[in-house]
Amino acid sequence: MNHDRSHALFSRARELIPGGVNSPVRAFKSVGGEPFFAQSAEGAFITDVDGNRYVDYVGSWGPMIAGHAHPQVLAAVAETMRNGLSFGVPNALEVTMAERITKIAPSCEMVRMVNSGTEATLSAIRVARGATGRSRIVKFEGCYHGHGDSFLVKAGSGVMTLGLPNSPGVPSALADLTLTIAYNDFDAATILFDEVGGDIAGLIIEPIVGNANCILPRDGYLQHLRELCTKHGALLIFDEVMTGFRVALGGAQERYGITPDLSTFGKIIGGGMPVGAYGGRRDLMEQVAPSGPIYQAGTLSGNPVAMAAGLATLDLIQVPGFHTDLERRTNVLCDGLESAAREAGIAFTTTRAPGMFGLYFREGPVETFDDAKASDTARFNRFFHAMLGRGVYLAPSAFEAGFVSSAHGEAEIAHTLNAARESFKEIAGA
Repeated sequence: MNHDRSHALFSRARELIPGGVNSPVRAFKSVGGEPFFAQSAEGAFITDVDGNRYVDYVGSWGPMIAGHAHPQVLAAVAETMRNGLSFGVPNALEVTMAERITKIAPSCEMVRMVNSGTEATLSAIRVARGATGRSRIVKFEGCYHGHGDSFLVKAGSGVMTLGLPNSPGVPSALADLTLTIAYNDFDAATILFDEVGGDIAGLIIEPIVGNANCILPRDGYLQHLRELCTKHGALLIFDEVMTGFRVALGGAQERYGITPDLSTFGKIIGGGMPVGAYGGRRDLMEQVAPSGPIYQAGTLSGNPVAMAAGLATLDLIQVPGFHTDLERRTNVLCDGLESAAREAGIAFTTTRAPGMFGLYFREGPVETFDDAKASDTARFNRFFHAMLGRGVYLAPSAFEAGFVSSAHGEAEIAHTLNAARESFKEIAGA
Protein backbone atom coordinates (compact mmCIF):
# COMPACT_ATOMS: atom_id res chain seq x y z
CA MET A 1 0.00 0.00 0.00
CA ASN A 2 1.16 3.51 -0.79
CA HIS A 3 1.04 6.03 2.09
CA ASP A 4 2.90 8.98 0.58
CA ARG A 5 0.19 11.56 1.21
CA SER A 6 -0.37 10.36 4.78
CA HIS A 7 3.38 10.56 5.40
CA ALA A 8 3.51 14.11 4.09
CA LEU A 9 0.56 15.17 6.24
CA PHE A 10 2.08 13.54 9.33
CA SER A 11 5.36 15.37 8.73
CA ARG A 12 3.49 18.67 8.54
CA ALA A 13 1.40 17.84 11.60
CA ARG A 14 4.38 17.01 13.81
CA GLU A 15 5.69 20.53 13.32
CA LEU A 16 2.54 22.10 14.78
CA ILE A 17 0.63 19.48 16.80
CA PRO A 18 2.13 17.53 19.75
CA GLY A 19 3.13 14.16 18.33
CA GLY A 20 1.36 15.09 15.13
CA VAL A 21 -2.05 14.07 16.50
CA ASN A 22 -4.86 15.55 18.56
CA SER A 23 -5.32 12.41 20.67
CA PRO A 24 -2.29 10.28 21.64
CA VAL A 25 -3.29 6.76 20.58
CA ARG A 26 -3.82 7.95 17.00
CA ALA A 27 -0.06 8.38 16.60
CA PHE A 28 0.58 4.61 16.22
CA LYS A 29 3.37 5.05 18.79
CA SER A 30 2.44 1.78 20.48
CA VAL A 31 2.39 -0.33 17.32
CA GLY A 32 5.15 1.53 15.46
CA GLY A 33 5.06 3.21 12.11
CA GLU A 34 2.98 6.21 11.13
CA PRO A 35 -0.78 6.74 11.14
CA PHE A 36 -2.79 7.01 7.97
CA PHE A 37 -4.93 10.10 7.42
CA ALA A 38 -8.59 9.54 6.63
CA GLN A 39 -10.22 10.91 3.51
CA SER A 40 -13.69 9.41 3.88
CA ALA A 41 -15.67 6.60 5.46
CA GLU A 42 -18.84 4.74 4.61
CA GLY A 43 -20.50 1.73 6.19
CA ALA A 44 -17.85 -0.63 7.55
CA PHE A 45 -15.03 1.00 5.57
CA ILE A 46 -12.61 3.87 6.01
CA THR A 47 -10.52 5.22 3.12
CA ASP A 48 -7.26 7.12 3.55
CA VAL A 49 -5.89 10.07 1.59
CA ASP A 50 -3.82 7.70 -0.56
CA GLY A 51 -6.92 5.76 -1.62
CA ASN A 52 -6.32 2.71 0.58
CA ARG A 53 -9.56 1.18 1.86
CA TYR A 54 -9.87 -0.71 5.15
CA VAL A 55 -12.54 -2.67 6.98
CA ASP A 56 -12.73 -0.50 10.09
CA TYR A 57 -13.02 -2.00 13.59
CA VAL A 58 -12.33 1.29 15.36
CA GLY A 59 -15.49 3.10 14.28
CA SER A 60 -14.25 6.49 15.48
CA TRP A 61 -13.60 4.75 18.81
CA GLY A 62 -17.20 3.66 19.31
CA PRO A 63 -19.81 6.10 17.98
CA MET A 64 -20.34 4.42 14.59
CA ILE A 65 -22.51 1.55 15.79
CA ALA A 66 -24.63 1.80 12.62
CA GLY A 67 -21.61 2.28 10.36
CA HIS A 68 -19.99 5.37 8.94
CA ALA A 69 -21.95 8.05 7.09
CA HIS A 70 -25.32 6.38 7.56
CA PRO A 71 -27.79 8.13 5.23
CA GLN A 72 -30.34 8.61 8.01
CA VAL A 73 -27.79 10.30 10.26
CA LEU A 74 -26.42 12.48 7.49
CA ALA A 75 -29.93 13.56 6.51
CA ALA A 76 -30.74 14.56 10.10
CA VAL A 77 -27.53 16.59 10.31
CA ALA A 78 -28.14 18.30 6.96
CA GLU A 79 -31.71 19.23 7.85
CA THR A 80 -30.74 20.59 11.27
CA MET A 81 -27.70 22.60 10.22
CA ARG A 82 -29.76 24.58 7.71
CA ASN A 83 -31.27 26.34 10.71
CA GLY A 84 -27.89 27.21 12.22
CA LEU A 85 -24.99 25.43 13.90
CA SER A 86 -25.24 26.79 17.44
CA PHE A 87 -27.59 29.13 19.25
CA GLY A 88 -26.40 29.70 22.83
CA VAL A 89 -29.99 29.27 23.99
CA PRO A 90 -32.01 26.08 24.50
CA ASN A 91 -33.22 24.13 21.48
CA ALA A 92 -35.93 21.51 21.16
CA LEU A 93 -33.59 18.66 20.29
CA GLU A 94 -31.92 18.91 23.71
CA VAL A 95 -35.25 18.15 25.32
CA THR A 96 -35.91 15.25 22.97
CA MET A 97 -32.49 13.79 23.75
CA ALA A 98 -33.08 14.07 27.49
CA GLU A 99 -36.43 12.32 27.07
CA ARG A 100 -34.82 9.58 25.03
CA ILE A 101 -31.92 8.92 27.41
CA THR A 102 -34.08 8.86 30.52
CA LYS A 103 -36.47 6.43 28.85
CA ILE A 104 -33.73 4.08 27.66
CA ALA A 105 -31.71 4.27 30.91
CA PRO A 106 -34.24 4.46 33.78
CA SER A 107 -31.47 5.01 36.36
CA CYS A 108 -31.13 8.48 34.83
CA GLU A 109 -34.10 10.43 36.09
CA MET A 110 -32.46 13.64 34.92
CA VAL A 111 -29.60 14.25 32.49
CA ARG A 112 -27.24 17.08 31.53
CA MET A 113 -25.65 17.24 28.08
CA VAL A 114 -21.95 18.12 27.76
CA ASN A 115 -19.38 17.99 24.96
CA SER A 116 -17.18 14.95 25.66
CA GLY A 117 -16.89 11.82 27.74
CA THR A 118 -14.12 13.45 29.78
CA GLU A 119 -16.39 16.37 30.60
CA ALA A 120 -19.14 13.96 31.61
CA THR A 121 -16.95 11.98 34.01
CA LEU A 122 -15.40 15.10 35.54
CA SER A 123 -18.89 16.48 36.14
CA ALA A 124 -20.14 13.22 37.62
CA ILE A 125 -17.42 13.08 40.28
CA ARG A 126 -18.04 16.73 41.09
CA VAL A 127 -21.68 15.85 41.72
CA ALA A 128 -20.61 12.89 43.85
CA ARG A 129 -18.32 15.04 45.96
CA GLY A 130 -20.78 17.90 46.23
CA ALA A 131 -23.74 15.70 47.11
CA THR A 132 -21.92 13.59 49.72
CA GLY A 133 -19.60 16.21 51.18
CA ARG A 134 -16.76 13.70 50.81
CA SER A 135 -13.57 14.00 48.78
CA ARG A 136 -12.25 10.56 47.89
CA ILE A 137 -12.97 8.75 44.63
CA VAL A 138 -12.42 5.06 43.89
CA LYS A 139 -11.39 3.91 40.41
CA PHE A 140 -9.97 0.69 38.99
CA GLU A 141 -6.61 -0.26 37.51
CA GLY A 142 -6.79 -0.14 33.74
CA CYS A 143 -10.04 1.82 33.62
CA TYR A 144 -9.83 5.08 31.71
CA HIS A 145 -12.33 7.87 32.33
CA GLY A 146 -10.82 10.64 30.26
CA HIS A 147 -7.86 12.88 30.99
CA GLY A 148 -9.15 14.63 34.09
CA ASP A 149 -6.63 15.02 36.90
CA SER A 150 -8.48 12.71 39.23
CA PHE A 151 -8.47 9.87 36.68
CA LEU A 152 -4.86 9.74 35.50
CA VAL A 153 -3.87 7.32 38.22
CA LYS A 154 -3.19 3.77 37.01
CA ALA A 155 -5.34 4.52 33.99
CA GLY A 156 -5.69 2.34 30.94
CA SER A 157 -5.96 3.23 27.27
CA GLY A 158 -3.43 5.70 25.90
CA VAL A 159 -1.80 6.20 29.28
CA MET A 160 -0.96 2.50 29.50
CA THR A 161 -0.04 2.36 25.83
CA LEU A 162 2.51 5.13 26.32
CA GLY A 163 3.84 3.63 29.54
CA LEU A 164 2.77 6.55 31.72
CA PRO A 165 1.29 5.25 34.99
CA ASN A 166 0.64 8.85 35.92
CA SER A 167 0.97 12.21 34.23
CA PRO A 168 3.08 15.27 34.99
CA GLY A 169 0.80 18.17 35.75
CA VAL A 170 -1.44 16.20 38.09
CA PRO A 171 -0.99 17.58 41.62
CA SER A 172 -0.06 14.89 44.11
CA ALA A 173 -2.62 16.23 46.58
CA LEU A 174 -5.38 15.62 44.05
CA ALA A 175 -4.04 12.22 43.01
CA ASP A 176 -3.99 11.23 46.68
CA LEU A 177 -7.77 11.60 46.73
CA THR A 178 -8.09 8.88 44.07
CA LEU A 179 -8.00 5.36 45.47
CA THR A 180 -7.27 2.60 42.96
CA ILE A 181 -8.06 -1.09 43.27
CA ALA A 182 -7.93 -4.11 40.97
CA TYR A 183 -10.90 -4.71 38.68
CA ASN A 184 -12.80 -7.96 39.38
CA ASP A 185 -11.21 -8.35 42.86
CA PHE A 186 -14.08 -8.80 45.32
CA ASP A 187 -11.90 -8.82 48.45
CA ALA A 188 -9.94 -5.69 47.53
CA ALA A 189 -13.15 -3.70 47.18
CA THR A 190 -14.53 -5.00 50.47
CA ILE A 191 -11.33 -4.24 52.39
CA LEU A 192 -11.06 -0.73 50.96
CA PHE A 193 -14.63 0.18 51.90
CA ASP A 194 -14.25 -1.35 55.35
CA GLU A 195 -11.18 0.84 55.93
CA VAL A 196 -12.22 4.19 54.45
CA GLY A 197 -15.81 3.79 53.25
CA GLY A 198 -16.94 6.83 55.20
CA ASP A 199 -14.58 9.05 53.21
CA ILE A 200 -15.57 7.83 49.74
CA ALA A 201 -17.77 10.13 47.69
CA GLY A 202 -18.10 7.82 44.72
CA LEU A 203 -16.81 4.79 42.92
CA ILE A 204 -16.45 5.13 39.15
CA ILE A 205 -16.06 2.11 36.91
CA GLU A 206 -16.21 1.02 33.31
CA PRO A 207 -18.67 -1.85 33.88
CA ILE A 208 -17.00 -3.57 30.94
CA VAL A 209 -13.41 -2.37 30.75
CA GLY A 210 -12.79 -1.06 27.24
CA ASN A 211 -9.53 0.72 27.85
CA ALA A 212 -7.39 -2.26 28.81
CA ASN A 213 -8.67 -3.97 25.69
CA CYS A 214 -11.97 -5.59 26.75
CA ILE A 215 -12.49 -7.18 30.16
CA LEU A 216 -15.90 -8.37 31.32
CA PRO A 217 -17.04 -8.34 34.96
CA ARG A 218 -17.03 -11.59 36.89
CA ASP A 219 -20.42 -12.90 37.92
CA GLY A 220 -21.79 -10.83 40.78
CA TYR A 221 -18.93 -8.32 40.79
CA LEU A 222 -20.92 -5.25 39.79
CA GLN A 223 -23.65 -6.23 42.24
CA HIS A 224 -21.00 -6.49 44.96
CA LEU A 225 -19.87 -2.94 44.23
CA ARG A 226 -23.47 -1.76 44.27
CA GLU A 227 -23.96 -3.27 47.72
CA LEU A 228 -20.73 -1.77 49.08
CA CYS A 229 -21.62 1.71 47.85
CA THR A 230 -25.11 1.48 49.30
CA LYS A 231 -23.81 0.24 52.65
CA HIS A 232 -21.21 3.00 53.00
CA GLY A 233 -23.18 5.89 51.53
CA ALA A 234 -20.97 6.29 48.45
CA LEU A 235 -22.31 6.88 44.96
CA LEU A 236 -21.89 4.20 42.28
CA ILE A 237 -20.95 5.81 38.95
CA PHE A 238 -21.08 3.77 35.75
CA ASP A 239 -18.87 5.15 33.00
CA GLU A 240 -20.90 4.03 29.99
CA VAL A 241 -19.27 6.35 27.49
CA MET A 242 -18.20 3.21 25.61
CA THR A 243 -20.77 0.59 26.64
CA GLY A 244 -23.84 2.81 26.71
CA PHE A 245 -26.40 1.87 24.02
CA ARG A 246 -23.88 -0.66 22.62
CA VAL A 247 -23.73 -3.81 24.74
CA ALA A 248 -27.50 -3.52 25.15
CA LEU A 249 -29.88 -0.73 24.30
CA GLY A 250 -29.79 0.31 27.94
CA GLY A 251 -26.06 -0.29 28.21
CA ALA A 252 -24.17 -2.43 30.70
CA GLN A 253 -26.56 -1.44 33.49
CA GLU A 254 -29.36 -3.13 31.56
CA ARG A 255 -27.22 -6.11 30.55
CA TYR A 256 -26.15 -6.83 34.15
CA GLY A 257 -29.24 -5.58 35.98
CA ILE A 258 -27.48 -2.93 38.09
CA THR A 259 -28.85 0.51 38.98
CA PRO A 260 -26.02 3.05 39.39
CA ASP A 261 -26.56 6.38 41.13
CA LEU A 262 -24.91 8.32 38.30
CA SER A 263 -24.00 7.38 34.72
CA THR A 264 -21.89 8.98 32.03
CA PHE A 265 -22.44 8.63 28.30
CA GLY A 266 -20.93 9.76 25.02
CA LYS A 267 -19.98 8.41 21.60
CA ILE A 268 -23.23 6.85 20.29
CA ILE A 269 -25.49 9.67 21.49
CA GLY A 270 -23.51 12.02 19.25
CA GLY A 271 -23.58 9.80 16.18
CA GLY A 272 -20.01 10.89 15.44
CA MET A 273 -20.35 14.49 16.63
CA PRO A 274 -18.64 15.69 19.85
CA VAL A 275 -20.97 14.93 22.74
CA GLY A 276 -21.23 13.65 26.29
CA ALA A 277 -23.85 13.39 29.00
CA TYR A 278 -24.18 12.57 32.66
CA GLY A 279 -27.31 11.72 34.57
CA GLY A 280 -28.72 9.92 37.53
CA ARG A 281 -31.09 10.14 40.44
CA ARG A 282 -33.26 13.23 40.49
CA ASP A 283 -32.18 14.25 44.00
CA LEU A 284 -28.55 14.26 42.85
CA MET A 285 -29.01 15.98 39.51
CA GLU A 286 -31.17 18.71 41.02
CA GLN A 287 -28.07 19.82 42.90
CA VAL A 288 -26.46 20.85 39.59
CA ALA A 289 -26.61 24.56 38.68
CA PRO A 290 -28.84 26.39 38.10
CA SER A 291 -31.15 24.12 40.14
CA GLY A 292 -28.53 23.73 42.86
CA PRO A 293 -25.06 24.85 43.97
CA ILE A 294 -22.84 22.35 42.08
CA TYR A 295 -21.58 24.35 39.14
CA GLN A 296 -21.09 23.02 35.63
CA ALA A 297 -21.55 24.81 32.31
CA GLY A 298 -20.69 24.52 28.63
CA THR A 299 -21.04 26.93 25.72
CA LEU A 300 -21.79 24.25 23.12
CA SER A 301 -23.57 21.74 25.36
CA GLY A 302 -26.68 20.35 23.70
CA ASN A 303 -25.52 21.50 20.28
CA PRO A 304 -28.44 21.01 17.88
CA VAL A 305 -26.41 19.32 15.13
CA ALA A 306 -24.89 16.86 17.61
CA MET A 307 -28.33 16.16 19.07
CA ALA A 308 -29.73 15.49 15.60
CA ALA A 309 -26.94 13.04 14.77
CA GLY A 310 -27.34 11.27 18.10
CA LEU A 311 -31.11 11.01 17.92
CA ALA A 312 -30.93 9.58 14.39
CA THR A 313 -28.41 7.00 15.59
CA LEU A 314 -30.63 6.06 18.54
CA ASP A 315 -33.52 5.60 16.11
CA LEU A 316 -31.43 3.11 14.13
CA ILE A 317 -30.41 1.01 17.12
CA GLN A 318 -33.90 0.85 18.64
CA VAL A 319 -35.10 -1.41 15.84
CA PRO A 320 -36.15 -4.75 17.42
CA GLY A 321 -33.37 -7.33 17.27
CA PHE A 322 -30.60 -4.81 16.60
CA HIS A 323 -28.43 -5.78 19.55
CA THR A 324 -29.10 -9.50 19.17
CA ASP A 325 -27.83 -9.28 15.61
CA LEU A 326 -24.87 -7.15 16.71
CA GLU A 327 -23.93 -9.81 19.25
CA ARG A 328 -24.15 -12.51 16.56
CA ARG A 329 -21.83 -10.57 14.26
CA THR A 330 -19.36 -10.03 17.11
CA ASN A 331 -19.35 -13.74 17.97
CA VAL A 332 -18.80 -14.79 14.35
CA LEU A 333 -15.81 -12.46 14.14
CA CYS A 334 -14.25 -13.49 17.45
CA ASP A 335 -14.84 -17.22 16.99
CA GLY A 336 -13.29 -16.98 13.54
CA LEU A 337 -10.23 -15.13 14.84
CA GLU A 338 -9.67 -17.72 17.56
CA SER A 339 -9.98 -20.54 15.03
CA ALA A 340 -7.49 -18.88 12.67
CA ALA A 341 -4.98 -18.42 15.51
CA ARG A 342 -5.30 -22.08 16.52
CA GLU A 343 -4.61 -23.14 12.92
CA ALA A 344 -1.38 -21.13 13.05
CA GLY A 345 -0.42 -22.49 16.48
CA ILE A 346 -0.52 -19.07 18.14
CA ALA A 347 -1.58 -18.48 21.74
CA PHE A 348 -4.56 -16.16 21.36
CA THR A 349 -7.92 -15.46 22.94
CA THR A 350 -10.75 -12.97 22.57
CA THR A 351 -13.21 -11.37 24.93
CA ARG A 352 -16.46 -9.96 23.67
CA ALA A 353 -19.76 -8.25 24.39
CA PRO A 354 -22.30 -7.16 21.79
CA GLY A 355 -20.54 -4.79 19.41
CA MET A 356 -17.14 -4.76 21.15
CA PHE A 357 -14.25 -7.17 21.55
CA GLY A 358 -10.73 -7.62 22.85
CA LEU A 359 -7.77 -9.43 21.27
CA TYR A 360 -5.07 -10.96 23.47
CA PHE A 361 -1.97 -12.83 22.38
CA ARG A 362 -2.02 -15.24 25.29
CA GLU A 363 -4.12 -18.16 26.49
CA GLY A 364 -7.38 -17.24 28.18
CA PRO A 365 -9.24 -16.41 30.21
CA VAL A 366 -8.56 -12.69 30.60
CA GLU A 367 -10.42 -11.35 33.64
CA THR A 368 -8.06 -8.85 35.27
CA PHE A 369 -5.77 -5.97 34.41
CA ASP A 370 -2.76 -8.20 35.15
CA ASP A 371 -4.13 -10.79 32.72
CA ALA A 372 -4.37 -8.09 30.05
CA LYS A 373 -0.81 -6.89 30.69
CA ALA A 374 0.46 -10.46 30.21
CA SER A 375 -0.59 -10.38 26.55
CA ASP A 376 2.25 -10.48 24.02
CA THR A 377 2.13 -6.87 22.82
CA ALA A 378 5.04 -7.29 20.41
CA ARG A 379 3.15 -10.03 18.60
CA PHE A 380 0.01 -7.90 18.59
CA ASN A 381 1.97 -5.08 16.95
CA ARG A 382 3.13 -7.39 14.16
CA PHE A 383 -0.42 -8.68 13.73
CA PHE A 384 -1.77 -5.13 13.58
CA HIS A 385 0.51 -4.21 10.68
CA ALA A 386 -0.08 -7.51 8.90
CA MET A 387 -3.82 -6.88 9.05
CA LEU A 388 -3.48 -3.24 8.02
CA GLY A 389 -1.50 -4.31 4.97
CA ARG A 390 -4.40 -6.61 4.06
CA GLY A 391 -7.02 -3.90 4.38
CA VAL A 392 -8.22 -4.38 7.97
CA TYR A 393 -7.89 -1.56 10.49
CA LEU A 394 -7.78 -2.64 14.14
CA ALA A 395 -7.23 -0.32 17.10
CA PRO A 396 -3.55 0.73 17.02
CA SER A 397 -2.88 -0.45 20.56
CA ALA A 398 -2.92 -3.79 22.35
CA PHE A 399 -4.91 -2.07 25.10
CA GLU A 400 -7.94 -0.78 23.20
CA ALA A 401 -11.21 -2.54 22.52
CA GLY A 402 -12.40 -3.05 18.96
CA PHE A 403 -15.91 -2.29 17.72
CA VAL A 404 -18.33 -4.05 15.41
CA SER A 405 -21.18 -2.18 13.74
CA SER A 406 -24.37 -3.23 12.02
CA ALA A 407 -22.59 -2.39 8.74
CA HIS A 408 -20.11 -5.25 9.25
CA GLY A 409 -21.83 -7.84 7.11
CA GLU A 410 -20.86 -11.34 6.05
CA ALA A 411 -18.55 -10.13 3.29
CA GLU A 412 -16.65 -7.72 5.56
CA ILE A 413 -16.22 -10.31 8.30
CA ALA A 414 -15.18 -12.97 5.78
CA HIS A 415 -12.53 -10.60 4.38
CA THR A 416 -11.32 -9.94 7.93
CA LEU A 417 -11.01 -13.64 8.74
CA ASN A 418 -9.18 -14.38 5.50
CA ALA A 419 -6.76 -11.58 6.30
CA ALA A 420 -6.37 -12.94 9.82
CA ARG A 421 -5.49 -16.45 8.62
CA GLU A 422 -2.76 -15.03 6.41
CA SER A 423 -1.56 -12.64 9.12
CA PHE A 424 -1.39 -15.29 11.84
CA LYS A 425 0.65 -17.51 9.52
CA GLU A 426 2.92 -14.58 8.69
CA ILE A 427 3.75 -13.84 12.33
CA ALA A 428 3.76 -17.44 13.60
CA GLY A 429 7.51 -17.81 13.14
CA ALA A 430 8.41 -14.33 14.31
